[in-house]
Amino acid sequence: MAFYSATSLFRPSSLSLALRNLSLTPKRSFSAAVPTQRHLNGLPKEVPPYPYPAKRIYKQADHGLYGGGVIQFGNKISKGRNKGKTRRTWKLNVRHETLRSEALGRDIPLRVTHRVLRTIEKVGGLDNYLLDDKPSRIKELGLFGWKLRCAVMQSGKIKQRFEVERKQLGLGAPETFDSFLERYLEEQKIKAYPELQQLEEEEVPEVQEEASGETSTEPTPAPQPHTSATQ
Repeated sequence: MAFYSATSLFRPSSLSLALRNLSLTPKRSFSAAVPTQRHLNGLPKEVPPYPYPAKRIYKQADHGLYGGGVIQFGNKISKGRNKGKTRRTWKLNVRHETLRSEALGRDIPLRVTHRVLRTIEKVGGLDNYLLDDKPSRIKELGLFGWKLRCAVMQSGKIKQRFEVERKQLGLGAPETFDSFLERYLEEQKIKAYPELQQLEEEEVPEVQEEASGETSTEPTPAPQPHTSATQ
């Protein structure tokens, strides 16, 4: 006679356990898009295009102010008892800081390297660092810094600051897009007018030649054969 314990009587079979763990909902969402097409630019529509390409190496630099820095690789050369080379890396000193933006009127949490943080302190704040128009500064901003720069430039305080600088320099109001488009179309018409006039002048002689050719299409009389006087 076989004896069964209480645990063995109430133990579920492997099949029922597998059916119980079966779930029809996917554990992760799949996408049919190619991975390289998911994050091509990362900029919203209202932000102008970034003049430099996105990072292909060390892509996390596009999500903070890294100053164009990357991980460096090299060798540690020992000259003592254990002579030789040891492979090593130099990583960036990335910090999670909260910096104040006077133009936006709020604190911005971001990832920033120690070198960029020191530069921000030297230039007098985050807004001055973002608004620098040097090509080297624009290049080291990255996508994250470019979005912050556009947001700062659209703020009311910075617009008032630009207006004061424009008056001090004696410049007029900035040109709107509609006026620029109208002026551009007028300039294109003026540039294209001499070419159109030249084409019209070239077409008139061709018409005259065709008309003269039509009037002179009458057949000319054939020459009479020469007859000698002796005949």
